[in-house]
Amino acid sequence: MFPVLPVRGLPRHRTFFRGQSAIAALFCSLGFQYATWAARIPAIKEDLGLTAAEVGVLLMAAGVGAAVSFPLVALLMRRLGSLRLALLSQLGLTLLLLALAAAPNYPVALLVMCVDGVFVGCLNVAMNAQGAALEARYERNAMARLHAVFSGGSLLAALLASGMNALTPSVGAHFGVAAAVLVLLGAYARTGLLADEGPAGETAKRGRGRGRWVKPSRVTLWMCCAMVFGTIAEGAMNDWSTLYMRDVAKASAQVAPLGIAVVSGMMVLARLFADGWRNRWGDGRVVLLGSALAAAGLAFAVAGGGVVAALLGFACVGLGIAAVTPCVYAAAAKQGSDALTLVAAMGTTGLLAGPPLIGFVASASTLAWGMAAVAASAAVVSLCSTRIRWTPPVTADR
Repeated sequence: MFPVLPVRGLPRHRTFFRGQSAIAALFCSLGFQYATWAARIPAIKEDLGLTAAEVGVLLMAAGVGAAVSFPLVALLMRRLGSLRLALLSQLGLTLLLLALAAAPNYPVALLVMCVDGVFVGCLNVAMNAQGAALEARYERNAMARLHAVFSGGSLLAALLASGMNALTPSVGAHFGVAAAVLVLLGAYARTGLLADEGPAGETAKRGRGRGRWVKPSRVTLWMCCAMVFGTIAEGAMNDWSTLYMRDVAKASAQVAPLGIAVVSGMMVLARLFADGWRNRWGDGRVVLLGSALAAAGLAFAVAGGGVVAALLGFACVGLGIAAVTPCVYAAAAKQGSDALTLVAAMGTTGLLAGPPLIGFVASASTLAWGMAAVAASAAVVSLCSTRIRWTPPVTADR
């Protein structure tokens, strides 16, 4: 379905790495674009004279746009294919950074952020479809490393934001430089992405007249469940770990930020090695054991109390939950573009709903019980993994 763009004279392993690096540029773009505007929320708040509640709605607008984009993304995947949709949505996200910097008032900023969420939904599905196609074409696992590059893009954006803040308070100048970086990433991605058979290659393969969305299978619904609860755990740890360290574990102001650092660091490290684990043990076992480790580690942290127990538990979460989304995306892609689009939408919903849900639990009880709910979410992922049809492990890289 996804033949590689011909590169005359390059051996098979070279074309694999060429495709992998081009797709990685898309993952880097998404992480970079998201972290760029997120890093300047305080400046945008000041420039537009927003209240804290209005900032919350602004952040929610992007998530809502991504969550409700499912029907449109499914249609565009069938009409355009993953290659064209990826390049167009990456360009759209670049232009939206400039539009956000130039937004004259709050309603325009809300509109820009909502459209940004739609483009995020498009790129998320298209780049994961490309990653899954790369694995299928070369029979080599690559999805976890691609997701690690997404985290690397966020880190690059944070470093750029820090440097630009030191040079100028101008959001426009910062976003202009960031847009130039995104243009370079998009140009590089264009050189090695996998070509679709046609705008509706998948539909044509299944038979004419079946272009409309079909009811998801039971396996796809289990994937959606695993993705929702996996991203709830991932998103909640990003938003609540520092507060837990300070208020529950009683860490000092200097030590409290280490909570998110441990989670993020372990996630990046795990994603760099997770493709090798997938080769050896298979996606199903990696998700099952990883999510079980996350649940048990966080339960230990809550029960044990204290800074050391918290950091050890957070490390287990980062290590265990890191491979969930890459493996589920890869499995969903094998069910077709509609399944992949639905699973991606559920992932966005989990990231959007997770932190507020944990906040509601913490408000009704304590933050310790909120973290216990995160551990329960990871346990649900482990249960869902037993109901998903996984690809057998690859015995060796080729």
